[in-house]
Amino acid sequence: MHQVRVMGVPLDLGAGRRGVDMGPSALRIARLNTRIRDLNFDLSDVGDVPVTIQETHDAGNHNARYLNQIVAVCQALSDQVSLTMNEGFFPLVLGGDHSVAIGTIAGASRYYHHRGERLGVIWVDAHSDMNTPDTTPSGNIHGMPLAVSLGCGVSALTGIGGFTPKIHPEDTVLIGIRSIDESEKDLIHENGITVFTMRDIDERGMSEVIHEAIDIATCKSNGLHVSFDVDALDPSLAPGVGTPVSGGLTYREAHLLMEHVADSGMLTSLEVVEINPIIDTGNTTAEVAVELLLSALGKRIL
Repeated sequence: MHQVRVMGVPLDLGAGRRGVDMGPSALRIARLNTRIRDLNFDLSDVGDVPVTIQETHDAGNHNARYLNQIVAVCQALSDQVSLTMNEGFFPLVLGGDHSVAIGTIAGASRYYHHRGERLGVIWVDAHSDMNTPDTTPSGNIHGMPLAVSLGCGVSALTGIGGFTPKIHPEDTVLIGIRSIDESEKDLIHENGITVFTMRDIDERGMSEVIHEAIDIATCKSNGLHVSFDVDALDPSLAPGVGTPVSGGLTYREAHLLMEHVADSGMLTSLEVVEINPIIDTGNTTAEVAVELLLSALGKRIL
């Protein structure tokens, strides 16, 4: 991983609260690109995937709001990620709400699918994002991306990239979970997905948890995608998120997670999502996210 390609996705159509569309700008303002270059990476920033303005469209289906618009964005992102990997670059995706993961995972998975290989996923989040249009309490698609990637949900979303599922339950691990709907629990149990809740982290420690998570996610896969929702962090560290949940990851727990991911040598794509500068304090959340991304890319204390 010597060449990093940054792409922003200023998407807030999947969220119930405005502001996360400014996440990519907040990360760039926090000197993300400069800091990555300081680690001796060749970096190119291809700008942002075009996103329609929310006010110009009706939300449509109340069980999957802004479905058509989100499909278009995620399809474009999928193509960009797949192209990036085929050209030998490492894709770093800046969200945007977490529905962008539908496109990121579709693109990364397509790269491996065409080679008869598989993609593993570590999903770092306060929420499991395992709702479908049949179970969602809000209709917001940012609560559905992991389910979609596993092949559950409407075909317009699951079919992005031309095949489904994008990932397999046995290659998927969730970390940091502390807010989950009953229907999501059912889908997780039915599929046998590994979940490390905050209680697991409290009792076992992050080092043991992330080692096991990496082993599971990479045992049968050929590459690893990490999807990092900043609401996985405790709100005291990351106030600028749309759906904060108390009792999240500490600064060092999050860094240790990313450091072990880097040490594994398996990381092939990465995204950070749900930064909302409107409710942030002095761009603190974006600055913390930049530090975590640097750890995932191999920055060391010594």
